Amino acid sequence: MDTQEKVAVAAEPRRVDELLAKARKYIPEDRLGIISEAFTYAQDAHKGQTRRSGEPFIEHPLETALFLADLKLDANALAAALLHDVMEDCGISFDTLSQKFGNEIARLVDGVTKLTKTELQHEEHALDAGEGDDEARSASIRKMLMSMAEDVRVVLIKLADRLHNMRTLNAMPRDRRIAIAQETLDIYAPLAHRLGIWEIKWRLEDLAFQHLNPEEYKDISKLLRSKRNEREEYIERVRKTLETNLERYQGRGHRQAEAYLQHLPQGQEVRVHQQDR
Repeated sequence: MDTQEKVAVAAEPRRVDELLAKARKYIPEDRLGIISEAFTYAQDAHKGQTRRSGEPFIEHPLETALFLADLKLDANALAAALLHDVMEDCGISFDTLSQKFGNEIARLVDGVTKLTKTELQHEEHALDAGEGDDEARSASIRKMLMSMAEDVRVVLIKLADRLHNMRTLNAMPRDRRIAIAQETLDIYAPLAHRLGIWEIKWRLEDLAFQHLNPEEYKDISKLLRSKRNEREEYIERVRKTLETNLERYQGRGHRQAEAYLQHLPQGQEVRVHQQDR
């Protein structure tokens, strides 16, 4: 095992601890075990596998589950996210998963696997067909994905899976990057919009635009950074002005109150009148 592999293996327990820490905030303690078991099983199943980026394959399902924990998905969904590639990439059968983790988790994994196969078919078709009826075809694919997924959690896992794939897209050949980015913009971002998951929607759109229009993306990013600096400087000036004025008026009010109390006849009470609400 080389140094890079040792560092990766050492990092994995910390990442699963991060996942469990997020899950513990909203999932009962007695349901956390299934998440740990799913991670260990996926880690063993993907042992020796790496992604194009060079990272251990287990990083991908782990990142997928981490994002879904931010959305507060249930324990079975997080377990399925960790296991979502074991059928396709490791040859694990539905029956094996069902016996180990129960029918619900197995069905979620099976649903994601079917969506992945549909996704790959669409990518191949997009590469061969070029332009044409792309909009109609994308709308048809979106409808098919929704109809295929009996459980909305399957679609959510697939969206989180796509989000991490987009983050590591630079490892792919250019033609594949373009095809996947366009598919993301045409199918997955609108799907996230339809489900009302804005966090995934804008992230997918941002990453897709970065690959489809790299020069424009750089220009816009540069402009936004410069504008952000201007906004932060303006906010800081306003903050200082408000603090100075607040201190001034607070001091003036305190002095006026003291002067008023000093001129009251001895023994007279100060009555505070409250306005009717």
